[in-house]
Amino acid sequence: MRTKRPLIRILSLTTATTVALGIAPLAASAAPHDPAGPTELRVATYNASLNRAAAGELVADLSTPDDAQAQAVAEVIQRTDPDVVLLNEFDYVADGAAIDLFRENYLEVGQGGAEPVTYPYALVAPSNTGVPSGADLNNDGRIGGGDDAFGFGVFEGQYGMAVLSKHPIELDAVRTFQNFLWKDMPGALLPDDPATAAPSDWFSPSELDVVRLSSKSHWDVPIDVDGTTVHLLASHPTPPTFDGPEDRNGRRNHDEIRFWADYITPGSASRYIVDDAGRRGGLPAGSPFIVAGDQNADPLDGDSVDAAIDQLLGHPFIVDPAPRSEGAVEASGLQGGANLAHEGDPSLDTADFADAAPGNLRVDYVLPSRRLAVAGSGVFWPVLADPLSSLTGVFPFPTSDHRLVWVDVAVRG
Repeated sequence: MRTKRPLIRILSLTTATTVALGIAPLAASAAPHDPAGPTELRVATYNASLNRAAAGELVADLSTPDDAQAQAVAEVIQRTDPDVVLLNEFDYVADGAAIDLFRENYLEVGQGGAEPVTYPYALVAPSNTGVPSGADLNNDGRIGGGDDAFGFGVFEGQYGMAVLSKHPIELDAVRTFQNFLWKDMPGALLPDDPATAAPSDWFSPSELDVVRLSSKSHWDVPIDVDGTTVHLLASHPTPPTFDGPEDRNGRRNHDEIRFWADYITPGSASRYIVDDAGRRGGLPAGSPFIVAGDQNADPLDGDSVDAAIDQLLGHPFIVDPAPRSEGAVEASGLQGGANLAHEGDPSLDTADFADAAPGNLRVDYVLPSRRLAVAGSGVFWPVLADPLSSLTGVFPFPTSDHRLVWVDVAVRG
């Protein structure tokens, strides 16, 4: 059984780091921890689809407690009660206003009979989505629009990310990799223009000098769990679709996933990596970590490059808890379509995609390092007979086409 830990809110924590990263200025003191035993930590990832069509709309929607989607998303989080949760597709707002409003008006208010939940620590940081590249990245003869941004988006920060935590985030040690160039990854799967004989030439040399690897960003977020630092490695690689025979999004998805596989591998494999502050190298050897996020890649089905997610699932430093749900099995059988031809186990699915193609897939992951013993896992996807299925529903979804995925690990001091 999970132990509830009381939290105390401190309303004044503003530093140069919080301003630079857009970290919401709330802090808390952790409850005393028994040094004789490990701390059980529940970590979740949730593509909550709290993105909006225009800048400012998310803040407007969250400014009152009445947005139906935000209420349902908050209830999913309250029902699963993770200690740390990565939110994908949560629009980036530089001053932290959106994440503050979501906490205050939704998470800290009981939804649908669920208990409120408090996250005194939050992290938001810039995303490549919607940031103009100044180049014709899709080669359609025009410059501008979401497809020519460093990451697809119609305004800066659309489809961003946020981390919420009940444990302190070590702000001075957060590393971001928003600006890392794709070409600087050795052996990168750069896209190829099929109309020419030259290899890997979809992007011109001048474009390669600006094209970033991450479609949103990659974050190493160190979290102090009762005296032990656990690194949350957060990202949201691009969907491997919406392109052409050059497969620029499929290849980018593969390399965005590869980034974490290299980052957690000491030595030459990670030596090329440089963060946004100019610090070189990957994760120090032996550091406990958890890779989390919507990776947009299924190990057997869908459109991702073959073995893209296997770079993590098969990594010697990673454990795959293989979270499951009965709701996913039920949905696959009822919806049919592409699901009937899938090779993967439907109980592992985490997203309810179009029935014709690609069907439901496993794309959302929480993958701990082998130093963290797994105590449990699951996917919030209730069967239709469960009253809580109203929170997942069918298209048009009350929350998101993705499901919250959680893993419990034991963190030893």
